[in-house]
Amino acid sequence: MPELPEVEVVRQSLDKKIKQKKVKKVIVRNRNLRFKIPYGFINFLQNKKIIKVGRFSKYLILHLSNNTFCLIHLGMSGTIHLIYEKKNNNFITNASFYSYLSLPKKHNHVEIILEKIKVVYNDPRRFGFFQIIKNLESLNKKLSLYGPEPFDTRFNLDYLLSFFKKKEKNIKNFLLDQGFVSGIGNIYASEILFLSKINPNKKAYLLKKKDCQKIIINSKKVLIDAIERGGSSIINFKNTFGVKGNFQKTFKVYDREGLKCKHKSCSGIIQKKNISNRSTFFCNICQK
Repeated sequence: MPELPEVEVVRQSLDKKIKQKKVKKVIVRNRNLRFKIPYGFINFLQNKKIIKVGRFSKYLILHLSNNTFCLIHLGMSGTIHLIYEKKNNNFITNASFYSYLSLPKKHNHVEIILEKIKVVYNDPRRFGFFQIIKNLESLNKKLSLYGPEPFDTRFNLDYLLSFFKKKEKNIKNFLLDQGFVSGIGNIYASEILFLSKINPNKKAYLLKKKDCQKIIINSKKVLIDAIERGGSSIINFKNTFGVKGNFQKTFKVYDREGLKCKHKSCSGIIQKKNISNRSTFFCNICQK
């Protein structure tokens, strides 16, 4: 599943290509995504200008000209493709999470047609979804159900110490809990805890002030680095320019089971363990 850095990379790419463009036509080929696309979806988007493409956590947010919004969640396998109209009327695809050389023939569920460009949503597993939001108040209400992003000033020491007080749940599960912090997924949780030298199984109430400070600092550090490197291409992730991410080349712990720890002066070996059915990687010595 795309995490915050991958969604942010797509947001940046989309914003450059479709910002300030008017939606000329919307085609819904299959309403049956994770949540059914509402019947009013076409009229909601059609003839609106996309003011900008925003993001919160793992959501893309289309800001529309009449102060309404369209939320897009990519789910497990959702991808966005951009198809450009050339003078010879041929279309080419130049955007995909997956390394298709051309637009996939199946699972193209939604098409948003703008001037000289078309946005296609493809999703084989159909876990993604679209949601229409009719005003800013409703948008804020929905997003308030989630915890702050690691970049938010609210994600601070007082917040963590208060949240962790008397909590038995382990820290790895807390980092994956979108009600606690938004946007961190399985890959980045392992990387954050490695840099913080904290065992993923450690119970939250046992974390000291210095541990919480490390989590705050390293959450920002890991996500910023991942965004700058274009996200992680674990299998075949690409941004909307068809460029693969490079953060996986700098993994310190994720997917490195059996390899030597990258912390200096540590002789540990990277272990793999399932925590809540998620693959978790950590050093058997320096993460305590």
